[in-house]
Amino acid sequence: MPKCPKCGKEVYFAEKKTSMGKDWHNFCLKCEKCNKTLTPGSHSVHDDKPYCNPCYGAAFGPGGVRMGTSGADSYKR
Repeated sequence: MPKCPKCGKEVYFAEKKTSMGKDWHNFCLKCEKCNKTLTPGSHSVHDDKPYCNPCYGAAFGPGGVRMGTSGADSYKR
């Protein structure tokens, strides 16, 4: 029986979500930052941990450019 990577308990067929090549409990597949419940295939991964796309972009995405300026001012979130 596969073990959930989050809680380490056995994952039964009726309660599993498969993501990142592993089987998770429905309630264990959550964003590492905001704790939002995720659905397989609609999230991002960093260091083998799942993140919702907004949290992933804020934490690991590229810096942006301030709008309304010459474009020379860049910032990192």
